[in-house]
Amino acid sequence: MQILITGGAGFLGARLARQLLKRTTLADANGKQQLITQITLLDRVPAQGFDDPRIKVVTGDIADQKVINASLTAQTQSVFHLAAIVSGQAEADFELGMRINFDATRLILERARRNGNRPRVVFTSSVAVFGGELPAKVLDTTALTPQSSYGAQKVMGELLITDYSRKHFIDGRALRMPTVCVRPGVPNQAASSFASGIIREPLNGIEAVCPVAPETPMWLQSPRSAIDNLIHGHEIDGSNLGASRALNLPGLATSVNEMVAALTRVAGAAAAGRIRWQADPAIIRIVNSWPGDFAAARADLLGFKRDASFDDIIRAYIDDEMQGIVPG
Repeated sequence: MQILITGGAGFLGARLARQLLKRTTLADANGKQQLITQITLLDRVPAQGFDDPRIKVVTGDIADQKVINASLTAQTQSVFHLAAIVSGQAEADFELGMRINFDATRLILERARRNGNRPRVVFTSSVAVFGGELPAKVLDTTALTPQSSYGAQKVMGELLITDYSRKHFIDGRALRMPTVCVRPGVPNQAASSFASGIIREPLNGIEAVCPVAPETPMWLQSPRSAIDNLIHGHEIDGSNLGASRALNLPGLATSVNEMVAALTRVAGAAAAGRIRWQADPAIIRIVNSWPGDFAAARADLLGFKRDASFDDIIRAYIDDEMQGIVPG
């Protein structure tokens, strides 16, 4: 079993690879568990921290046909397509967003089609595919009306995944991921980056800026749930997804105010006091176009994981990234 992870040097890509190495097997095109022999981590920078003969690190541009051809071969039975230009950057640089978020996706699917082995493909989509006038709870069947270039690019990727699956070129799944929180590391150009920053920085004794209003609704999942759901999404029988290969993943409906309240309960008032409120109209416009609550009925029936509370998400970050210790 050979696997390709695009965005393999990123937080989710690297974490997914480590979990797959521990798992040791994955379902093949026929649904049978096969021993994992190689995981190719493709990214624009080399993946770090791996010392396992099953890991192959490839550095290159995912929108370059030669790079894709070399990384995605007829022996590749599974693809986790995580690489993307994040929301804020895709909005600021339309050409770059289209090249990486749409053109590269089509290159990957075309290569898979030409290989002729119908690999399982997990495509990470986003709640940004929705926008505008929305119901109180967004359904899998709610019309896709993205209000950002990033959202539009994810919609186009979903449609490709569904059509290539219909034609039996691939066995695809497009998973609409809630915002992953709390991410370690440093802020990026995603419009949702603040969701991790207002927890991560205060826990580390650093001031954080929140660019949106306290009442802003959020749809979240922990890194633990994100990885579990990516693998679960790969393992399910694709025929159970029906005519559309895209579905909303379960998440936790909360608000920025409730996130800060959870931080206070878990780490104390001093941590929450390190948050400074400073409105950013560009981020507000993007984030306020996203829905804040979903009825993820299909995903629930298919057995995807849901976080119980934001308090638990914070505690998981402390355990996984801070050795269970919060600085005073």
